[in-house]
Amino acid sequence: MSLDPCSFCSFTRCVTKHLNLNLHLDFDRRVIRGKVALTIEALEDRFSALTLDTRDLKLMSVFANGQPTRFNLGPKHSFKGTPLDITLPFDISRGQQVIVEVTYETSPSASALQWLTPEQTAGKKHPYLFSQCQAHHCRSMVPCQDSPSIKHTYYAQVSVPKDLVAVMSAMRDGQEVDPQDNNRIIYRFRQPVPMPSYLIAIVVGALESREIGPRSRVWSEKEFVDKAAFEFSETENMLKTAEDLAGPYVWGQYDILVLPPSFPYGGMENPCLTFATPTLLAGDKSLSNVIAHEISHSWTGNLVTNKTWEHFWLNEGHTVYLERMIGRCLESEQFRQFKAMGGWKDLQDSVNTFGANNPLTNLVPSLQDVDPDDAFSSVPYEKGFALLYYLEELMGGPEVFMGFVKSYIQLFAYSSVSTEEWKNYLFTYFKDKVDVLNKVDWNAWMFTPGMPPVKPQYDTTLADACIALSQKWLKAKEQDLGSFKESDVKRLSSHQLTEFLSLLLQENPLPLSHVKKMQEVYKLNACTNSEIRFRWLRLCVRSRWEEAVPLALKMATEQGRMKFTRPLFREVVNFEKYRDQAVQLFLAHRAGMHPVTAGLVAKDLKVNTSDSTTP
Repeated sequence: MSLDPCSFCSFTRCVTKHLNLNLHLDFDRRVIRGKVALTIEALEDRFSALTLDTRDLKLMSVFANGQPTRFNLGPKHSFKGTPLDITLPFDISRGQQVIVEVTYETSPSASALQWLTPEQTAGKKHPYLFSQCQAHHCRSMVPCQDSPSIKHTYYAQVSVPKDLVAVMSAMRDGQEVDPQDNNRIIYRFRQPVPMPSYLIAIVVGALESREIGPRSRVWSEKEFVDKAAFEFSETENMLKTAEDLAGPYVWGQYDILVLPPSFPYGGMENPCLTFATPTLLAGDKSLSNVIAHEISHSWTGNLVTNKTWEHFWLNEGHTVYLERMIGRCLESEQFRQFKAMGGWKDLQDSVNTFGANNPLTNLVPSLQDVDPDDAFSSVPYEKGFALLYYLEELMGGPEVFMGFVKSYIQLFAYSSVSTEEWKNYLFTYFKDKVDVLNKVDWNAWMFTPGMPPVKPQYDTTLADACIALSQKWLKAKEQDLGSFKESDVKRLSSHQLTEFLSLLLQENPLPLSHVKKMQEVYKLNACTNSEIRFRWLRLCVRSRWEEAVPLALKMATEQGRMKFTRPLFREVVNFEKYRDQAVQLFLAHRAGMHPVTAGLVAKDLKVNTSDSTTP
């Protein structure tokens, strides 16, 4: 069995089968007091010692089958945390189980947990907590075998102040007043499907929910909940489409949780409870990609999981492939081709950012001594998709290749897989086309940095209109501006409008007269779709349109999705006249931002982190 370079746990010698969690949330101190009972199965005879992953945890005691047990913490590693070595007071044989119970407390700076003050929420009255454990942060919330190669079920009881609600990546299993303190409520959860530790997730806040389908609810603060219920009404339709493609949905419930605006990402595929950014509540289809992606993870990632983070493309490449197949079923094949072209551009951007010789642009990188957070990019998503699309063309088209993907999912369901196991099954499934598969340059695809060895020829039908319109604007002289009409964009979908603006952003800034004319005929300031608005405001600021600056700064501060906030701030800072205003605004808002976002924007703006926060 291969080892996991991102974990200390001894998973060749034992595996966790189940976790039983008791969590008590202390919002004043920003810590969780926890007790976890791990059901551990021995994989060898005379088994008597094991290692768990921890990070910044305060340990009180360890018991094995109720007996006090010797334990000690090893040296702290920069990103892997601290190994917890446990010596059992007895031996067990291969196949036998022991229950190891650890009592502990998290640190206020636990990397998995984001504690929000009331002013960082939509409601402004109550505090809020959310977790983000992927890739290797669960160990800062629960001592565990924090490797995606190990899958287990879990049960949890969570005690919170009585005016708050807790939800987890699991089925809800009732609630009761906390017998120790009648100002608190205990919420209970069960996850009967084995899953990796990085998918344990918790959210606590002033939450409400609405039913949006036979197996789906949407959860958020009450300020967003009705809008969210309306926006996510297509969820069941998407789930059914995914089931037709990939097989039955095994997780029971599929709920969506809309986080406060400071959530720094687009979405996270926690089982039974997808996390989503509120920037998706835009009044059109910008959210369908994110939700199609997170729904697809229910099969690729959550049901079949990468064995280590070096094989992350197995999660993300297949999920993008499945997400675009859903788009093909619900929209058209041309739509899938259009999204694939956009993905190739994203891959090009990532390769340019890392550098074409950077080993982190390998499809299968080595993560020996590499923090998996530093390796995160669109490479596993889009290089992975490009490989699968290339194989689809070689093997006989989307129906044929989707047959393989579905078969792969059913074969490896409930387990974790390496690239080699995936490839061996590909050769087994297409045993009559082995001569074609042998011609693939596997080394160039898997273990060589930079762009893939083959560029797929995508159908440009839907992109042609965007290219033509952007060229017309780029070539237009002052006297041609009268030829632009509102009807130019009426025929474009929101995805095409996004692409049109992206193409303009790749060129030199348009003259100010052009963007003013564009606003006059297309009325883009009124657009609420975050993807379109984000690109439009960047275009305006870049052309030095002063009226756009307050709109750009407003968007940068009223939500905290890093994809939008960082480029908007950078754009305004490049407009010398407004540089100081942007910095002052950042300093005034910094306390309300997610610490990861605040730290990165401070770097972008070259702000000294010890500066005063008063403007």
